[in-house]
Amino acid sequence: FTLPLATVPWLHARTHLPVVVDPSHGTGHANLVESMAAASVAAGADGLIVEVHPEPARAASDGGQTLDFAGFARMMDLCRKVAAAVGKTIAPAT
Repeated sequence: FTLPLATVPWLHARTHLPVVVDPSHGTGHANLVESMAAASVAAGADGLIVEVHPEPARAASDGGQTLDFAGFARMMDLCRKVAAAVGKTIAPAT
């Protein structure tokens, strides 16, 4: 698995479309999702796709790359901090 974050600013320079990163599939490992999500925010990603399940070990598929609810909350806290550090905000969930 490789998550090529250099493509985020590259795509921004070449398209008006939003750039969305999937750190769950891009890394394949739940323990990498939080840091790669934060790195994606720092790189300028407009959105994230993250797999979340209350019991990742019991997920029908992709459990190894899936965050539980507490992990998702930690990831979002870190992403908000990174966003603030680079002058961006993360919209609250509706």
